[in-house]
Amino acid sequence: MSKSFDVIVIGGGPGGYIAAIRAAQLGKNVACIDEWKNAAGGPAPGGTCTNVGCIPSKALLQSSEHFEHANHHFAEHGISAKDIKIDVGQMVARKDQVVKQNNDGILYLFKKNKVTFFHGRGSFAGKTDAGIQVQVAGKDTEVLTGTQVIVATGSNARALPGVAFDESTVLSNDGALRIGGVPKKLAVIGSGVIGLEMGSVWRRLGAEVTILEGLPTFLGAADEQIAKEAKKAFDKQGLKIELGVKVGEVKVAKKGVSIAYTNAKGEAQTLDADKLIVSIGRVPNTNGLNVEAIGLQLDERGAIVVDGDCRTNVPGVWAVGDVVRGPMLAHKAEEEGVAVAERIAGQHGHVNFNTIPWVIYTSPEIAWVGRTEQQLKADGVAYKAGTFPFLANGSARALGDTTGMVKFLADAKTDEILGVHIVGPMASELISEAVVAMEFKASAEDIARICHAHPSLSEATKEAALAVDKRTLNF
Repeated sequence: MSKSFDVIVIGGGPGGYIAAIRAAQLGKNVACIDEWKNAAGGPAPGGTCTNVGCIPSKALLQSSEHFEHANHHFAEHGISAKDIKIDVGQMVARKDQVVKQNNDGILYLFKKNKVTFFHGRGSFAGKTDAGIQVQVAGKDTEVLTGTQVIVATGSNARALPGVAFDESTVLSNDGALRIGGVPKKLAVIGSGVIGLEMGSVWRRLGAEVTILEGLPTFLGAADEQIAKEAKKAFDKQGLKIELGVKVGEVKVAKKGVSIAYTNAKGEAQTLDADKLIVSIGRVPNTNGLNVEAIGLQLDERGAIVVDGDCRTNVPGVWAVGDVVRGPMLAHKAEEEGVAVAERIAGQHGHVNFNTIPWVIYTSPEIAWVGRTEQQLKADGVAYKAGTFPFLANGSARALGDTTGMVKFLADAKTDEILGVHIVGPMASELISEAVVAMEFKASAEDIARICHAHPSLSEATKEAALAVDKRTLNF
């Protein structure tokens, strides 16, 4: 087998495997290196997202929603269900099967697109006249040479200082997805995406969940009005969220964890729990990459420094996804991966960072694209806002899920859509219409005048667009 390639991709997560496939489609001879292993020690491409992130968390969220519906909502449909139990082992096994299907799917796509896959850890070995040398440390150690290299090594969970992850009592996203039984008390530090999603799963299954958040506001990145609406829903569900806390000493014992903290009023508190999920962000992963071998530049956060086109300071080396600046989102990594593959092939790949959607898969779901109302105020942009509640949507009523709203923000002069924010049922699917609209620089009136199917949740999007002009029809 040849050890020389046009393109070598280090990392087989969403950014890496997509970049490898696109480069191969464009006629390049491509290798992709990834070290994730399944339980049997075999390859498990797909990165954090597929193995311990977006995919398994969605599987568990789905299972926990079914359990919640059976326990609390079936009766209103006339469905009797008694003595409902959850088999956590089976739930986790189903999650593992979903992950495996995704892993196998990526290996099939490599084969289909003639991408050569190497199972092991990739690291830089140096530069020669022939290209950049990349070592693969797997079953055997071998050195590959690439004309171009794309680094897509992702990110790792950030640990609390002095409190290491043991994935048994102190859990990252990895351990949170593998809890073997429902904990009586679950503590979560950080109300980010992972904290909220995992807290939601175990709350539905019967755990008493407390989330400790250092910031004084809930979901500071989201639109304030939407965040408040979401917080109301979570409070009602029994998800306890404490804001403005300062976490002190965390004591880990065999049977659980004790967290000393100061609440927003400055009062000393102690929280005892069986398990602790730490969800305080993620850090770029360059562990073992050996960047020194080629003089690859990192910034103060440990991210690989890139320009607007994802070029690094080393000619022929590119970097995408969580290991570079920008939002740590799988779909952002994919877009960058495609764009870089196209640039390598002499095309003009493009990523519009202003239209990358954000989604939190809680119940209700939270999704947004573009700027928030507080950002528009800070930027001094004159805008109009329109909202429409799912309470007034026929489809939401039939679903039995009327929590939340759709919110449109449009330029006061031109009516161009500047941001769309949703909290409510299937927000993750509804946001796509807003992304398309903003890509085509649509106005709120454009959406308001487009026919939407009835009954559907998407009518709430149309009505929120109408609300910008104060002419809702159903509210």
